[in-house]
Amino acid sequence: MEFIDYYKILELNKNASEADIKKAYRKLARKYHPDLNPNDVNANKKFQQINEANEVLSDPEKRKKFDKYGKDWKHADEFEKAGQQRSQSGGGFSSHQGGGANFSEDDYSDFFESMFGGQGRRGGGGAVKYRGQDFNAELHLDLRDVYTTHKQTLTVNGKSIRLTIPAGVENGQVIKIPNHGGEGVNGGPNGDLYITFSISNNTNFKREGNNLYCDVDLDIYSAVLGGEITIDTFDGKVKLPVKPETQNGTKVKLKGKGFPVYKKEGEFGDLYVTYKIKIPTNLSDKEKELFQELAKLKK
Repeated sequence: MEFIDYYKILELNKNASEADIKKAYRKLARKYHPDLNPNDVNANKKFQQINEANEVLSDPEKRKKFDKYGKDWKHADEFEKAGQQRSQSGGGFSSHQGGGANFSEDDYSDFFESMFGGQGRRGGGGAVKYRGQDFNAELHLDLRDVYTTHKQTLTVNGKSIRLTIPAGVENGQVIKIPNHGGEGVNGGPNGDLYITFSISNNTNFKREGNNLYCDVDLDIYSAVLGGEITIDTFDGKVKLPVKPETQNGTKVKLKGKGFPVYKKEGEFGDLYVTYKIKIPTNLSDKEKELFQELAKLKK
Protein backbone atom coordinates (compact mmCIF):
# COMPACT_ATOMS: atom_id res chain seq x y z
CA MET A 1 0.00 0.00 0.00
CA GLU A 2 1.54 3.30 -1.08
CA PHE A 3 2.61 5.49 1.84
CA ILE A 4 1.43 9.09 1.70
CA ASP A 5 3.30 11.52 3.95
CA TYR A 6 0.53 13.84 5.10
CA TYR A 7 3.01 16.42 6.39
CA LYS A 8 4.68 16.55 2.99
CA ILE A 9 1.29 16.92 1.27
CA LEU A 10 0.52 19.99 3.40
CA GLU A 11 4.12 21.26 3.05
CA LEU A 12 4.68 21.09 6.82
CA ASN A 13 7.04 19.44 9.28
CA LYS A 14 6.06 17.24 12.22
CA ASN A 15 6.31 20.14 14.67
CA ALA A 16 3.49 22.03 12.94
CA SER A 17 0.82 23.45 15.26
CA GLU A 18 -2.93 23.05 14.81
CA ALA A 19 -3.03 26.62 13.48
CA ASP A 20 -0.24 25.83 11.00
CA ILE A 21 -2.18 22.81 9.73
CA LYS A 22 -5.40 24.79 9.33
CA LYS A 23 -3.60 27.62 7.52
CA ALA A 24 -1.74 25.27 5.16
CA TYR A 25 -4.90 23.32 4.37
CA ARG A 26 -6.90 26.44 3.48
CA LYS A 27 -4.11 27.80 1.30
CA LEU A 28 -3.57 24.56 -0.65
CA ALA A 29 -7.28 23.69 -0.90
CA ARG A 30 -7.93 27.03 -2.57
CA LYS A 31 -4.98 26.55 -4.92
CA TYR A 32 -5.98 23.07 -6.09
CA HIS A 33 -9.77 23.36 -5.82
CA PRO A 34 -11.52 21.66 -8.80
CA ASP A 35 -13.49 24.82 -9.58
CA LEU A 36 -10.21 26.65 -10.24
CA ASN A 37 -8.61 23.72 -12.06
CA PRO A 38 -11.30 22.25 -14.33
CA ASN A 39 -10.28 19.09 -16.20
CA ASP A 40 -6.88 19.04 -14.43
CA VAL A 41 -6.41 15.43 -13.29
CA ASN A 42 -3.25 16.16 -11.31
CA ALA A 43 -4.84 19.08 -9.47
CA ASN A 44 -7.88 16.91 -8.65
CA LYS A 45 -5.63 14.18 -7.24
CA LYS A 46 -3.69 16.75 -5.21
CA PHE A 47 -6.94 18.21 -3.87
CA GLN A 48 -8.08 14.76 -2.68
CA GLN A 49 -4.72 14.15 -0.97
CA ILE A 50 -4.88 17.56 0.73
CA ASN A 51 -8.33 16.76 2.13
CA GLU A 52 -7.17 13.33 3.30
CA ALA A 53 -4.08 14.82 4.96
CA ASN A 54 -6.12 17.49 6.73
CA GLU A 55 -8.66 14.92 7.93
CA VAL A 56 -5.88 13.00 9.70
CA LEU A 57 -3.57 15.76 10.94
CA SER A 58 -6.38 18.01 12.22
CA ASP A 59 -7.62 15.17 14.45
CA PRO A 60 -5.32 14.87 17.53
CA GLU A 61 -5.93 11.12 17.96
CA LYS A 62 -5.41 10.27 14.30
CA ARG A 63 -2.33 12.50 14.13
CA LYS A 64 -0.82 10.77 17.18
CA LYS A 65 -1.27 7.37 15.54
CA PHE A 66 0.12 8.62 12.22
CA ASP A 67 3.19 10.11 13.93
CA LYS A 68 3.86 6.80 15.70
CA TYR A 69 3.03 4.20 13.07
CA GLY A 70 3.34 5.97 9.73
CA LYS A 71 1.64 4.08 6.90
CA ASP A 72 0.23 1.51 9.37
CA TRP A 73 -1.53 4.12 11.52
CA LYS A 74 -4.99 2.81 10.63
CA HIS A 75 -4.09 -0.44 12.41
CA ALA A 76 -2.59 1.21 15.50
CA ASP A 77 -5.08 -0.36 17.93
CA GLU A 78 -4.49 -3.86 16.59
CA PHE A 79 -0.75 -3.23 16.61
CA GLU A 80 -0.73 -2.18 20.27
CA LYS A 81 -2.87 -5.14 21.26
CA ALA A 82 -0.72 -7.61 19.33
CA GLY A 83 2.45 -6.15 20.84
CA GLN A 84 1.10 -6.49 24.36
CA GLN A 85 0.03 -10.08 23.73
CA ARG A 86 3.44 -11.04 22.37
CA SER A 87 5.15 -9.34 25.29
CA GLN A 88 3.02 -11.30 27.77
CA SER A 89 3.69 -14.57 25.96
CA GLY A 90 7.46 -13.99 25.85
CA GLY A 91 7.52 -13.04 22.18
CA GLY A 92 10.24 -10.49 22.78
CA PHE A 93 8.30 -7.32 21.92
CA SER A 94 6.73 -4.68 24.12
CA SER A 95 5.18 -1.37 23.17
CA HIS A 96 6.41 2.05 24.26
CA GLN A 97 3.74 2.01 26.92
CA GLY A 98 5.25 -1.19 28.30
CA GLY A 99 8.73 0.32 28.51
CA GLY A 100 10.27 -1.52 25.56
CA ALA A 101 12.94 -0.35 23.16
CA ASN A 102 12.49 2.69 20.97
CA PHE A 103 11.39 1.60 17.50
CA SER A 104 11.63 3.67 14.36
CA GLU A 105 8.81 3.90 11.82
CA ASP A 106 10.57 1.27 9.67
CA ASP A 107 10.86 -1.05 12.69
CA TYR A 108 7.12 -0.77 13.28
CA SER A 109 6.42 -1.50 9.64
CA ASP A 110 8.74 -4.51 9.67
CA PHE A 111 7.14 -5.80 12.84
CA PHE A 112 3.67 -5.22 11.42
CA GLU A 113 4.56 -7.29 8.37
CA SER A 114 6.09 -10.07 10.47
CA MET A 115 3.07 -10.16 12.76
CA PHE A 116 0.41 -10.00 10.07
CA GLY A 117 2.24 -10.93 6.90
CA GLY A 118 1.51 -14.65 6.93
CA GLN A 119 5.09 -15.94 6.76
CA GLY A 120 5.84 -15.08 10.38
CA ARG A 121 9.53 -14.30 10.60
CA ARG A 122 8.93 -14.17 14.35
CA GLY A 123 7.12 -17.46 14.44
CA GLY A 124 3.69 -16.20 13.35
CA GLY A 125 1.02 -18.44 11.89
CA GLY A 126 -1.48 -17.57 9.15
CA ALA A 127 -1.96 -14.06 7.89
CA VAL A 128 -4.36 -11.73 9.66
CA LYS A 129 -6.44 -9.82 7.15
CA TYR A 130 -7.35 -6.19 7.66
CA ARG A 131 -9.81 -4.03 5.82
CA GLY A 132 -8.42 -1.13 3.77
CA GLN A 133 -8.85 2.54 4.58
CA ASP A 134 -12.07 4.32 3.61
CA PHE A 135 -11.61 7.26 1.25
CA ASN A 136 -13.64 10.47 1.23
CA ALA A 137 -14.04 12.65 -1.84
CA GLU A 138 -16.11 15.70 -2.80
CA LEU A 139 -17.73 15.98 -6.21
CA HIS A 140 -18.66 19.47 -7.41
CA LEU A 141 -21.62 19.70 -9.79
CA ASP A 142 -24.12 22.29 -11.00
CA LEU A 143 -27.84 21.91 -10.36
CA ARG A 144 -28.45 21.25 -14.04
CA ASP A 145 -25.94 18.37 -13.92
CA VAL A 146 -28.12 16.40 -11.50
CA TYR A 147 -31.42 16.99 -13.28
CA THR A 148 -30.77 13.89 -15.40
CA THR A 149 -28.98 10.63 -14.65
CA HIS A 150 -25.52 10.72 -16.20
CA LYS A 151 -22.03 9.29 -15.90
CA GLN A 152 -19.08 11.11 -14.35
CA THR A 153 -15.39 10.21 -14.06
CA LEU A 154 -13.84 10.89 -10.66
CA THR A 155 -10.12 10.57 -9.88
CA VAL A 156 -9.44 9.36 -6.33
CA ASN A 157 -5.95 8.52 -5.07
CA GLY A 158 -4.67 8.39 -8.64
CA LYS A 159 -7.38 6.04 -9.89
CA SER A 160 -10.17 7.00 -12.30
CA ILE A 161 -13.60 5.77 -11.29
CA ARG A 162 -16.56 5.86 -13.69
CA LEU A 163 -19.73 6.65 -11.73
CA THR A 164 -23.40 6.83 -12.58
CA ILE A 165 -24.89 9.90 -10.91
CA PRO A 166 -28.64 9.38 -10.35
CA ALA A 167 -30.92 12.30 -11.10
CA GLY A 168 -32.17 14.10 -8.00
CA VAL A 169 -28.99 13.95 -5.90
CA GLU A 170 -29.06 16.70 -3.26
CA ASN A 171 -26.39 19.10 -2.06
CA GLY A 172 -24.47 17.54 0.84
CA GLN A 173 -25.72 14.04 0.08
CA VAL A 174 -23.20 11.25 0.65
CA ILE A 175 -23.14 8.01 -1.32
CA LYS A 176 -20.94 4.96 -0.75
CA ILE A 177 -19.03 3.20 -3.53
CA PRO A 178 -18.08 -0.21 -2.08
CA ASN A 179 -14.53 -1.54 -2.46
CA HIS A 180 -13.11 1.65 -4.02
CA GLY A 181 -11.19 2.77 -0.94
CA GLY A 182 -7.69 1.76 0.14
CA GLU A 183 -6.35 -1.73 -0.51
CA GLY A 184 -6.77 -4.29 2.25
CA VAL A 185 -3.80 -5.69 4.18
CA ASN A 186 -2.81 -9.32 3.58
CA GLY A 187 -5.66 -9.91 1.17
CA GLY A 188 -8.25 -8.22 3.36
CA PRO A 189 -11.19 -6.41 1.73
CA ASN A 190 -10.74 -2.95 0.27
CA GLY A 191 -12.19 0.03 2.03
CA ASP A 192 -15.10 2.01 0.65
CA LEU A 193 -15.26 5.36 -1.10
CA TYR A 194 -17.65 7.97 0.30
CA ILE A 195 -18.57 10.78 -2.09
CA THR A 196 -20.10 14.02 -0.83
CA PHE A 197 -21.96 16.04 -3.46
CA SER A 198 -21.39 19.79 -3.51
CA ILE A 199 -24.08 21.20 -5.82
CA SER A 200 -24.05 24.85 -6.84
CA ASN A 201 -27.13 26.55 -8.23
CA ASN A 202 -26.58 28.96 -11.11
CA THR A 203 -30.21 28.98 -12.23
CA ASN A 204 -33.18 31.24 -11.51
CA PHE A 205 -34.88 28.42 -9.65
CA LYS A 206 -34.74 27.77 -5.92
CA ARG A 207 -34.70 24.10 -4.96
CA GLU A 208 -36.24 22.71 -1.79
CA GLY A 209 -36.20 18.93 -1.81
CA ASN A 210 -37.96 17.85 -4.99
CA ASN A 211 -39.82 21.13 -5.49
CA LEU A 212 -38.66 24.18 -7.44
CA TYR A 213 -39.63 27.81 -6.92
CA CYS A 214 -39.32 30.82 -9.21
CA ASP A 215 -40.63 34.35 -9.71
CA VAL A 216 -42.24 35.39 -13.00
CA ASP A 217 -42.79 38.98 -14.10
CA LEU A 218 -46.38 39.70 -15.14
CA ASP A 219 -47.36 42.87 -16.97
CA ILE A 220 -50.21 44.85 -15.50
CA TYR A 221 -52.46 44.33 -18.52
CA SER A 222 -52.27 40.50 -18.30
CA ALA A 223 -52.78 40.72 -14.55
CA VAL A 224 -55.95 42.81 -14.96
CA LEU A 225 -57.46 41.25 -18.07
CA GLY A 226 -56.05 37.72 -17.87
CA GLY A 227 -54.61 35.84 -20.80
CA GLU A 228 -51.75 33.46 -21.50
CA ILE A 229 -48.00 33.83 -20.96
CA THR A 230 -44.97 31.65 -21.76
CA ILE A 231 -42.62 30.87 -18.89
CA ASP A 232 -39.39 28.93 -18.45
CA THR A 233 -39.44 25.69 -16.49
CA PHE A 234 -36.35 23.62 -15.70
CA ASP A 235 -36.80 21.44 -18.79
CA GLY A 236 -38.20 23.95 -21.26
CA LYS A 237 -40.88 26.55 -21.91
CA VAL A 238 -44.59 26.09 -21.16
CA LYS A 239 -47.69 28.20 -21.74
CA LEU A 240 -49.50 29.25 -18.60
CA PRO A 241 -53.03 30.71 -18.40
CA VAL A 242 -53.45 33.82 -16.27
CA LYS A 243 -56.72 34.51 -14.52
CA PRO A 244 -58.23 38.01 -14.78
CA GLU A 245 -57.56 40.30 -11.79
CA THR A 246 -54.49 38.31 -10.70
CA GLN A 247 -52.92 39.95 -7.66
CA ASN A 248 -49.22 40.62 -7.07
CA GLY A 249 -47.62 37.70 -5.17
CA THR A 250 -50.13 35.12 -6.44
CA LYS A 251 -48.65 31.62 -6.41
CA VAL A 252 -49.40 28.97 -9.02
CA LYS A 253 -48.40 25.30 -8.81
CA LEU A 254 -47.30 23.41 -11.90
CA LYS A 255 -47.57 19.76 -10.96
CA GLY A 256 -44.70 17.51 -12.04
CA LYS A 257 -42.55 20.41 -13.27
CA GLY A 258 -40.17 20.34 -10.32
CA PHE A 259 -37.01 18.28 -9.72
CA PRO A 260 -36.61 14.52 -10.26
CA VAL A 261 -37.17 12.35 -7.20
CA TYR A 262 -33.94 10.54 -6.29
CA LYS A 263 -33.92 6.95 -7.56
CA LYS A 264 -37.63 7.03 -8.45
CA GLU A 265 -37.79 6.84 -12.21
CA GLY A 266 -40.35 9.19 -13.77
CA GLU A 267 -41.33 10.93 -10.51
CA PHE A 268 -40.93 14.70 -10.16
CA GLY A 269 -41.69 17.35 -7.61
CA ASP A 270 -43.72 20.47 -8.43
CA LEU A 271 -42.84 23.95 -9.65
CA TYR A 272 -44.26 26.91 -7.71
CA VAL A 273 -44.50 30.16 -9.66
CA THR A 274 -44.94 33.50 -7.90
CA TYR A 275 -46.24 36.40 -10.00
CA LYS A 276 -44.47 39.73 -9.67
CA ILE A 277 -46.62 42.42 -11.34
CA LYS A 278 -44.56 45.03 -13.17
CA ILE A 279 -45.81 48.60 -13.24
CA PRO A 280 -45.30 50.17 -16.70
CA THR A 281 -42.82 53.02 -17.03
CA ASN A 282 -42.10 55.68 -19.67
CA LEU A 283 -45.81 56.08 -20.40
CA SER A 284 -46.89 58.09 -23.42
CA ASP A 285 -49.31 60.99 -23.01
CA LYS A 286 -52.10 58.85 -24.42
CA GLU A 287 -51.38 56.04 -21.94
CA LYS A 288 -51.38 58.49 -19.05
CA GLU A 289 -54.68 59.88 -20.27
CA LEU A 290 -56.23 56.41 -20.37
CA PHE A 291 -55.03 55.61 -16.86
CA GLN A 292 -56.54 58.88 -15.68
CA GLU A 293 -59.83 57.90 -17.26
CA LEU A 294 -59.67 54.56 -15.45
CA ALA A 295 -59.00 56.34 -12.18
CA LYS A 296 -62.06 58.55 -12.71
CA LEU A 297 -64.19 55.48 -13.43
CA LYS A 298 -63.07 53.82 -10.17
CA LYS A 299 -64.08 56.94 -8.27
